[in-house]
Amino acid sequence: MNAKAPATPHGKRQSKIAAASGWIGTALEYYDFFIYATAASLIFPQLFFPSGNPTVAIVASLATFGVGYVARPIGAMVLGHWGDRHGRKAVMIFCMMLMGISTIGVGLLPTYQQAGIWAPVLLVALRLIQGFAVAGELSGASSMILEHAPFGRRGYFASFTLQGSQAGQLMAAAVFLPLAHFMPKGQFTAWGWRIPFLLSIVVIVTGYIIRRQVDETPAFSEEQARGKIPASPVAEVLRQSWGDVLRVVCMALAAVTALLATVFGATYAVQPAYGIGFPAAVFLWVPVLGNLCSVILIPLVGNLSDKIGRRPPVIVGVVSSGIFAFGYLYAISIHSILLSLVFSVLMWGVAYQGFNGVFPSLFPELFRTRVRVTGMAIGQNVGTTLSALLPSLFVAVAPPGSTNIPLKIGCLTFGICLVAAFAAFSTRETYRIRLDDLGDRNAIPVPKAEYERLRREAMAATSKDADARELANEFRS
Repeated sequence: MNAKAPATPHGKRQSKIAAASGWIGTALEYYDFFIYATAASLIFPQLFFPSGNPTVAIVASLATFGVGYVARPIGAMVLGHWGDRHGRKAVMIFCMMLMGISTIGVGLLPTYQQAGIWAPVLLVALRLIQGFAVAGELSGASSMILEHAPFGRRGYFASFTLQGSQAGQLMAAAVFLPLAHFMPKGQFTAWGWRIPFLLSIVVIVTGYIIRRQVDETPAFSEEQARGKIPASPVAEVLRQSWGDVLRVVCMALAAVTALLATVFGATYAVQPAYGIGFPAAVFLWVPVLGNLCSVILIPLVGNLSDKIGRRPPVIVGVVSSGIFAFGYLYAISIHSILLSLVFSVLMWGVAYQGFNGVFPSLFPELFRTRVRVTGMAIGQNVGTTLSALLPSLFVAVAPPGSTNIPLKIGCLTFGICLVAAFAAFSTRETYRIRLDDLGDRNAIPVPKAEYERLRREAMAATSKDADARELANEFRS
């Protein structure tokens, strides 16, 4: 039986512009994510909360980081609805602008000494806006890229969404590291920490210029032309695809690895209450090499998933990152910067990319076009919300002065990774399903031989070297 050839209404230039727009949007999101996570771990406890009890200040600061994720499920429903009702392009531009404006607002806030209780109240309010805005970013960008990508290369093109997230963290480190290292501590605490937040304006302008050039996807336009836009994407996806939404929720818990590295790890290593004593400027270098590795590995893993499927890289990635978490925490506990660096690279820069490089294609491929943004947005944001609250749980389970912190937190992290791996194992394979058939549990995959032929043709039309050159040209223009 010969499967019909998949429709490929995607222009080569639009595939690359869509990838560029997804890259810049997630770069903004994770630039903001990383500078907030870093500030919440290193300086917000002293700036925005009463200093009488350092443990309470740490927990409260990390809670403000997590509270932004509380708004994500609401944002997922609202923005997912918008993306499936009015198009991917509109929701992507709105999310980016709202996220950037709220991040700049954080950089303008008064401290607790200046405004009293209003300082943490305003911080929480802006973090809630960030969480709402971010909820539609990954699902909108991933759906946009996926629906523009040629058949056989969806994993590769969609991976640029997450490559942008790692590049955004490198951008944040490139700003934070010189400030923390070279600026006098008093000046950095007084006003230097604000600079990374205010620089979000640069990314907003760049992202807006790029995203204006993206056409709406042919898949969504066809649904719109046929009058098949759902009245309530949220109700429809929860009624018809609740099992896949639940799988996405569980797989998204793998984000615990990144949060362990950037939030709890930084708190454990730097905050005086824990007694480790890593200098803040030194510890900020720990994730840099990990992100450099991930920027290289993510498109390679995405491309690999086009060859062997989506599930194997995810399962291997989340299980191995959970194992490396033990080594990372142990290295911090013995005050070894070198081992911390090594295990950070192995856990976050290498193993975790098996998940990061694949989920931007796997998650939207589980849902039909008419509910794709909503399905991914709800599942991914609920899972990420649960993960984001874990740093505060980690501090509660292993507060300053407790024993066996690496074992306690390592076991929690590994257990969560096993849940994500099992969810991936139970998920159907999607990489050989035609775009029009995605979300259909009874869809017949394109035969292996025909799929390989179509993939080779797509690779010839959009080679890796050509992709890199054209994406670079898009950014420069």
